[in-house]
Amino acid sequence: MRWALAVLGAAALVVAQTPAIHWERLSSKTGALPVPGESHQQTGALIAKVDPKGGTDFILSFRQVAPALVWYRRQGAAWSRYAIENEFLPVEAGGAAYDIDGDGDLDIVFGGDYKSDTLWWWENPAPHFAPNVSWKRHTIKTGGARQHHDQIFADVKGTGRPQLIFWNQGAKTLYLAEIPKDPRAAEAWQLEVVFSGKAGEAVEKAAEYAEGLDAVDVDGDGRVDLLAGNYWFRYSGGKFHPTRIAPIGGRIRAGRFVKGKYAQVVIAPGDGSGPLRFYEAKGDPSVESSWVGRDLLDREMVHGHTLDLGDIDGDGNLDIFAAEMAKWTAGPNAADNPAATAWILYGDGRGGFRRTVLVTGDGWHEGKLADLNGDGRLDILNKPYTCDTPRVDIWLNRPAKP
Repeated sequence: MRWALAVLGAAALVVAQTPAIHWERLSSKTGALPVPGESHQQTGALIAKVDPKGGTDFILSFRQVAPALVWYRRQGAAWSRYAIENEFLPVEAGGAAYDIDGDGDLDIVFGGDYKSDTLWWWENPAPHFAPNVSWKRHTIKTGGARQHHDQIFADVKGTGRPQLIFWNQGAKTLYLAEIPKDPRAAEAWQLEVVFSGKAGEAVEKAAEYAEGLDAVDVDGDGRVDLLAGNYWFRYSGGKFHPTRIAPIGGRIRAGRFVKGKYAQVVIAPGDGSGPLRFYEAKGDPSVESSWVGRDLLDREMVHGHTLDLGDIDGDGNLDIFAAEMAKWTAGPNAADNPAATAWILYGDGRGGFRRTVLVTGDGWHEGKLADLNGDGRLDILNKPYTCDTPRVDIWLNRPAKP
C-alpha cells in the first residue's frame, strides 16, 4: 500500500492510496477548481447531467450569502462555474434533479433551511447557458413548517412517472408530490403525507429531525421502494406500508451487496453521532424482526453526513463510501472533529468488506460518488460544510501507478 502526506490550506491530511487506485485530488484551494462563492456554510451537493450534450456535472448550494446555487460544468479537462441562482436564499442540504417540465433536460429542486418554509425548482435553460444568468425559479411549496433537508425523484407509486418525495423537518413529515400537468404555471404542488413522526433521529448528539432518502427495489418485486430515516416504505393498495429497519436513522442507502432477491441497507448518522451499520433481512423483509444489523467500523461515526454506494474499484461488487464532518459550528473556531475520517469499504459480493481509510484530518459533507471525468471510474465529490470553506474538492479515481 502506498502512503502520501498532502497539505491543503492549513490542514495536514494523511491520504492512503490503495494498490488498485491512485487518488488524484483537485481542489479550489489550489486553483484546480473555481472557488464556489463567498459563503462559509456550504449545504447541498447534487450530481446531475445538466447539459444534455455534456457529461456528469455537479451543483452546490449555500446559505449565509449569495449565490444560492452554482453549477460546475465540465468542459474538456476543466470545470467552469455557472450560476443557477445568483440571489441569496437560505438553501438547505439535499437537492434532486428530474425533467420536471418535460422538455428533455434536467431541472433542479432544492429546499429552504430552518429559516424557510419554501421548496423551489429551477427551470433548466438548455441549450442557452450563461455563466452569470440565474435560471427561472418556481415554487413547489410555501407556507407551513420550515426546513426541507433531502429530496428525491422516484416512481414509488408505480404510475410510470416519478414523484417528488421530500422531508419537511419542521413538520416532522415525509411528503410526496405528483408533478403538476403544467408545472411552469402551478403556484404550488399538491402534497400527500407518506409518514409523520420520529424516524430514528433520537440518537445521542443527533439533531432533532429525521433525514435521509433513497429509492431501491428492496424486496425484489420489480417495483421501486422508498427508504427514509430508519424505515422502508412499500406502496400497495393505495397507501404506504412502513417497516422499521433499524433503531436509528440518518443517511440511508440500499443495494445488493449479496446475490439474491433482497437488497441490503446501510445507515450512517447524519447530523449527529452513531454507528455505520449494515442491515440484512434474514426472513420476510416486511417484518421488522427480520432485519439484522452489524457494525462496519470499530467506533461510532461523528456527524457522518456522507454515505454513498458504488463499485469504486471496478470488480463488480458494491462498495461503501462514508465520511465524517470535521466542523459543523459557525465562526473561525478550530475543527469540532479534527480526526474526521473518510472510509472506503470494498465489498466482496458476499456481504464482507475490506475497510480502508481514504483520508483523515479532512472535513466531509454530502460527499458523492460519480464518474466526474468520463473515464468510466467512480470519482468522489466533496464540499465541506464549514471546514476551511469556501471550498470544493474532486478526488479522481486513477489507475494505480506502477
